[in-house]
Parts: sequence; structure tokens; C-alpha cells
Amino acid sequence: MNEETQPSELISSVKLLIKESRARVAVAVNAEITMLYYQIGKRINDDVLRNDRAEYGKQVVKMLSIDLVSEYGSGWSEKLLRHCMHFASIFPDSSIVSALRRQLSWTHFKLLMYVEDQLKREFYIEICRLENWSSRQLDERIKSMLYERTAISKKPEETIANDLNLLRDKQKLNPDLVFRDPYFLDFLGLKDAYSEKDLETSIIVELQKFIIELGSDFAFMARQKRITIDQSDYFIDLLFYHRRLRCLVAIDLKMGAFEAAFKGQMELYLRFLEKYEQAEGENAPIGLILCSGKNKEHVELMQLDQSNIRVADYLTALPSQELLQDKLHKAVEIARQKVSFKAT
Repeated sequence: MNEETQPSELISSVKLLIKESRARVAVAVNAEITMLYYQIGKRINDDVLRNDRAEYGKQVVKMLSIDLVSEYGSGWSEKLLRHCMHFASIFPDSSIVSALRRQLSWTHFKLLMYVEDQLKREFYIEICRLENWSSRQLDERIKSMLYERTAISKKPEETIANDLNLLRDKQKLNPDLVFRDPYFLDFLGLKDAYSEKDLETSIIVELQKFIIELGSDFAFMARQKRITIDQSDYFIDLLFYHRRLRCLVAIDLKMGAFEAAFKGQMELYLRFLEKYEQAEGENAPIGLILCSGKNKEHVELMQLDQSNIRVADYLTALPSQELLQDKLHKAVEIARQKVSFKAT
């Protein structure tokens, strides 16, 4: 190494030390602020509960805010104090907050505490930790109804809770927490008429956004992956690898609704990948067939889950939020009713 390069390396290394130190300080400060807000909320809640008067609660929050603002500044508004109170009521176990406060910021918690359904909230907590979402990404996922679009939401509540516990305690990830239906591909900018090739090309151009929609653990491997069987060539539209599931994921893009023949085609791809591409220690490959429509009875009768194949709709233009909510909530309810009926 010559002397001329040393000063620049020294500057880079010192800058890196400063950057890393600042990041650690920021995490520590955020963790302390989060715990402070939690303790304040709990203290106010305990005081209000002890006095058991709604009017007293309103007055005490108002008086406390006035005093804190005069002492510490405008940040200590009534609104913040009510956030603190709600925070403490939603997470009654302080050990949970203590365990999460270095991974999730106050802004994360402020979004999570207003997710009313407990299982849904726990889902967002665990996937947020797993994929290291920013608070902005968490907000986007909640607004896109990621939970309702994820396969796990269609399961009985006991199954959902069990899978989330396995993820939290043993880092064991069920594929039902990974795969979604439908997928939102509105970022592709496709017009009303387009071909499968147009769809594939647009995905490659917007690959980063596509992976964000798939999930951050997906790694792109190949487009039009060529496989040869008995002197016949076949092409897998898109091939990915999922880091935590430790398996290859073959994606087939289809125009129109699901057809029975799609299953045989995907099964062929998966068996080839299993025989020739699967590395030692990896799990069996998974197939994902993306269709612009889905014949639900076809999918149900063909028992695709037994072949490690999943079918999902994709939307290139989003419906209204109200229509989407209605559609997804109904889909979750119908799926759970079917599971309950089979169990009985």
C-alpha cells in the first residue's frame, strides 16, 4: 500500500466509525423515548383508572399537557399524551415493549397501536421485524392490507397465533406468511391491452418494486430460465430464491383465469428444479402462478397445496380502497368458514 492512499483510507474509516456510533446513539435514544412514552401512558392510565371518572381523565390530561408544554416545549400536547395512554393500554405487558423498542421506533408503535385486531397487529410486528421495514414501509403495508392479502389470514385464528409464535420464538417461517393474493402490480404502468411478454418485461424493468411487493427475502435469479427435458425445451418465466424459506421459487405469468393445465406445467418445472437445481440443505421448490383472474373452484379441487403450488391474482390497476377492503374481508371470512366446516 503506498503512502498516498493512506490518508483517504484513514478518512473513510474515521467517517465509518462516526456513522456507526451515531446509528447506535440514535437506536439508544429512540429506545429510551419509546419506553418513556410507554411509562407516561401507563402512569396516566393508572391514575385515571384509580379515580374511575371519565371527566377526571379529560381534565388531568389537559392540565398535565399545559404544565409539560410550559416546562419542556410544545411537543407535549394532549394528542401525544393520548397516544401514550393508548400505547400502554394496547401493550399491557411492558416486557413486550422492552423487547421491541430497539427494533421498532416510536413511529412504528404509533402505527401498530391503532391496528385494532390483535392477530393482525402481531403479524405486522413480526413481519416488520423480519424484513426490517421503515415506519413509512409499515404504513404502506398496512394501507395495502398486506395481512388480508397474505395466505395466513385465511387460516383459523389458532393457526395464525401458532405460526406467529413460531416465527417470534424459533425464527421458523411458514410459507403462508410469505405468499399473497392478490399481488399489486400497479407500478408497472401497463395499459388495458398487454401480453404475457409485456408483463414479464415490465416486471424486469421494475424488478426492485416487484421484489418489494413480493417481500424483501426474495432474490432474483433468472428470467426465462431454460430447462431441457427429453430434448424438449421449456422456459420458467421468473426464478427467485427465498432466503429464509431456503428454497427456489418459480413464477409463471398467465393472462386470464387459472386453467387446469397450468398445474401440470408448474409441477414439471418444480420436479426439474428439485432434481437438478436444488442445493444440499435447501427445501423443496415452490411454484407461484400469477393470473389476472382466478377460477376458485378449479384451484380448490386440484389441491394445489399438496404439489407445493400457489395461485394468486395480480392487479395492474388498484380498485378503490372501500371495494378492496370489502373484497378482502369477505375472502378471509369465506376461507375461514370453509376451514372450520372441514374441521367439523
